[in-house]
Amino acid sequence: MASADTLKVEVAYALPDEQHLFALEVPPGTTAEQAIERSGVLERFPDIDLATQKIGIFGKLNKPEYVLRAGDRVEIYRPLIADPKEVRKQRAAEGKRMKKGGGGELEDG
Repeated sequence: MASADTLKVEVAYALPDEQHLFALEVPPGTTAEQAIERSGVLERFPDIDLATQKIGIFGKLNKPEYVLRAGDRVEIYRPLIADPKEVRKQRAAEGKRMKKGGGGELEDG
């Protein structure tokens, strides 16, 4: 239970197949970056690079120096493997080909 001089926050880091949540209590004035450092996530996942990876609070990008409020969830985002716009273009093109191609028709024998 958080006392009057601490805030309950979470740090979240997700891998493709699992999510890790680290609950902690921090003093008022703690930044997102400080909470990440205190959570232990950097020791558990040494491949996290805060110099290049973006962070956010509840799905909204934020700066590491953002001062946390009670209940905030700091999220560490992994780099994208593929450009989402390009993936959508490819899916749309495949969908058009499937409609035009008619590959599922039966032949009279």
